[in-house]
This record gives sequence, structure tokens and C-alpha cells, in this order.
Amino acid sequence: MELNLKFIATVLVFFVIVFAVFSIISDNINPKTEAVVYKSLICGCCEGFIYELKKNFNVNIKVMDDISSIKNQYNIPPEMESCHTTVINGYFIEGHVPIEAINKLLEEKPEIDGIILPGMPAGSPGMSGLKKESFKIYSLKEGITSEFMEI
Repeated sequence: MELNLKFIATVLVFFVIVFAVFSIISDNINPKTEAVVYKSLICGCCEGFIYELKKNFNVNIKVMDDISSIKNQYNIPPEMESCHTTVINGYFIEGHVPIEAINKLLEEKPEIDGIILPGMPAGSPGMSGLKKESFKIYSLKEGITSEFMEI
């Protein structure tokens, strides 16, 4: 009986070590892309969006008193501004843009500055409620907007 317990304990320790090594190696082979979210201290809906981002990205949160400097840096039109701005691989993502659109942006790598989902539509990542209509996501390049995709 004692031999069986020692054997079982040895096997368990072996698998724990193998799992730990595999976890370390896989994190180094496929590290998550960094996403920097600029948000104000009082923004509550940003947390829901950040929760969704964390499923696919390594999220770094920058809480700011005034996020207008980020909006100005990326020339985001005032009528399209949202409560938070995310930067991933040099692109800005303005507002509650669905992950599907972010993935398309990062896969296709178009020559644009970023993408925008104006307003705070119900059912978008981080926003409560049901999606009532399709989301029109816009791209911005040198101050000119055009439709990027509709979801």
C-alpha cells in the first residue's frame, strides 16, 4: 500500500512539473498582444470592455484625469469619441468595438490609424442590454473616416 501511495505521489508531482514547464514555454512562444486602455477614473462601462479584451490580450490600464490628450494624439473626431481609447500594435480602437473587428484589424493590418464604434450601443462589449441593430465600425486615416465593417 505504501509503495502505491509513493508511486501515485511521484506521478502527480511529475505531472505538476510538466504542466508548469509547458505553461511557461507556451506563454513565451505565444505571448498575448499588449492592449493599452486609456480611461477616466469614473468610467464604469470600461470595465466590461476590459474584461472582454483580457480574453485575447494582455491588458495594461492607464487611468487618466483627462483622456482628451489621447483623443487629440490620434485625431479622433469629437463626434466619434467614446469614454475610452485602446491602443494595440500602433492602432487605436475607440469605444466599445467588438473583438471580431479588432481581430480583423490586427490580421489585415490596413494602412489606417484605427477603428471606431461611435456612441455606446447596447449589446456591444462592456455595454448592457441587447444588440438592437448592426454595429457600424469606422476606420480613420489622416482624419478621414470610412466604413471599416458592419457587425
